[in-house]
Amino acid sequence: MTAPSVAIVGATGAVGEELLRILEERRFPLGELTLFASARSAGARVSAIGRESRVQPIDLDHPPDFSTIDVAFFAAGAAVSLALARHATAAGTLVIDKSTAFRLQPDVPLVVPEVNAHAVRGHTLIANPNCAVIPLAVMLGPVHARFGLQWVSVATYQSVSGAGKDALREFERQLAGEREPERALPRRIAGNVFPENGPFDESGYGEEERKIAAEFQKILGDATIRISATSVRVPVAVGHGEVVAFQTARPATRTEIAETLRAAAGARFLEGTAYATPIEVTGSDEVVIGRLREDLAHPGAYLAWVVSDNLRKGAATNAVQIAEAALAVGAGARA
Repeated sequence: MTAPSVAIVGATGAVGEELLRILEERRFPLGELTLFASARSAGARVSAIGRESRVQPIDLDHPPDFSTIDVAFFAAGAAVSLALARHATAAGTLVIDKSTAFRLQPDVPLVVPEVNAHAVRGHTLIANPNCAVIPLAVMLGPVHARFGLQWVSVATYQSVSGAGKDALREFERQLAGEREPERALPRRIAGNVFPENGPFDESGYGEEERKIAAEFQKILGDATIRISATSVRVPVAVGHGEVVAFQTARPATRTEIAETLRAAAGARFLEGTAYATPIEVTGSDEVVIGRLREDLAHPGAYLAWVVSDNLRKGAATNAVQIAEAALAVGAGARA
């Protein structure tokens, strides 16, 4: 197969820019490269992967011609994905979508390659999970495969970059001492934390918390796992941390859990009381797990701390890995 032609929709956003870096780092086979972004970025020239590309505007009323594009990464938000992704797959393009638009649709696989790469087969539209769900699935997918999971409780400490470039700029202005109303985030984030990420529902759960639960069950293919989440935004530029509590369906010792995590694909397990922090994993694709211990309040359950770079493994790297897996098994109409 000749090198596929690739498009990035949302190429000038935080994830789009990271996608370009990851494609180059992983030496993804690349023919033509087409970049799309909003009107404010249209016309800009981007130097990446040994070439210079002119950014083309996204026009939802006049969709671009995808007939010559083999793989398209969508990283421009749910509205754009809903308007254009099915249009692209109808033209024969393999679409990897980063938005929330299709993650829970029954006919669209939601994929973390270390856990369920097999799900890509036969599909031209594949969803990339939430940036907080991916490290959780990398960690607990092997545990579930070996012992099953009764329940999971997770508190996520999510960096500002997870809310996009506008949020990062707002954070940087606040750090510089500027005083202005918050626009990209619901509260001031510099020197602060807040447990709000998306609108709350009538039960008191936030949108991000609902996503984590539903997406985790779908990736593991097990709707019986009881899962609750609390999502906290923290004053960190890049890198998500998570406190994870879980109980297996079949009894497992700490030694057995540690053995499972040590062998988990895409993860690095730290022994004893060792742990990593967001700043230490920034720029890495590893999901780093530490501080595994028994949960004293729930006999048979365990606690751990996990960190990962939310722009890389939490978004761009996972998307490129999905594309690699899909191309390897011949997914996509032109594969």
